[in-house]
Amino acid sequence: MERIAEANSVVVIGLGRFGGALALELAAAGTEVLGIDNDEDIVQSFNGKLTHVVRADATKEEVLRQLSVHEFDRAVVGIGSDLEASILTTSALLRFNKPTIWAKAVSAAHGQILEQLGVEHVIRPEQDMGRRVAHLVRGAMLDYVEFEDGFAMVKTRPPRETVGKALGDTGIRAKHRVTIVAVKRQNSEWDHTTTATVLHEDDEIIVAGATADAERFAALL
Repeated sequence: MERIAEANSVVVIGLGRFGGALALELAAAGTEVLGIDNDEDIVQSFNGKLTHVVRADATKEEVLRQLSVHEFDRAVVGIGSDLEASILTTSALLRFNKPTIWAKAVSAAHGQILEQLGVEHVIRPEQDMGRRVAHLVRGAMLDYVEFEDGFAMVKTRPPRETVGKALGDTGIRAKHRVTIVAVKRQNSEWDHTTTATVLHEDDEIIVAGATADAERFAALL
C-alpha cells in the first residue's frame, strides 16, 4: 500500500456510522484518508471513496505499524460498539507518541477511561448533539457551537436594542459581555462586523462570548 502519511492526511479507525461519515466528509474536503475496519463488508463499501481503506485488526500495535499509522499526525478512533477494541486501539496509538487522537466515547464511563488513558480529544456524539439541539429548541438561536472551556458562538437575530445603530454605539460588550463578530444580510454572504456596522431586523448575526452570556443575549427580543 502506498504510504499517505502526509501533512494533510488522517487515519480513521472504525468505519461505522460515526467514523464512516467523518471519513467521507474529510475525503470530500480534500483530505487524504486511510480508513481501517475489521469488517470486510464495511471495507468493501468504502472502496473508491477514501484514499485507502483496509481490513485490519487495529488493536494490534504491529498491524498499525505495518500500515504506517505511527507516521500520521492525526488519528480518529471511531470504534463505539466494542469497548475493549476501542481501548486497545487507543492505547496502541498513544504508545506511538505522535498522532493527535480523537476518540469516540459511547458512555460516560467510556469517556472517562479514554481521558484517563490520556486522549486529548474525547468525542461524545450523541451527548454533544443532544446538548446542541436542546439549546436550539430552548431559545431564539438559529445555530449553536459550544467549546470545552465554557465559550460559545451563537447564530441568531439582532435584538431590538441593536437594530439601526452602529455597533460601536450600542455598548453591547460592556452591557451583555458578548461580541457580535459577523453579520449576514438577506441574499448576501457572511461578513465581519466593525464598530461602524449597522444591524437590521432581518439580519443574521454570530455572537461570541461565555456560554451563559451568549445564551442570554440570544434570548433578547
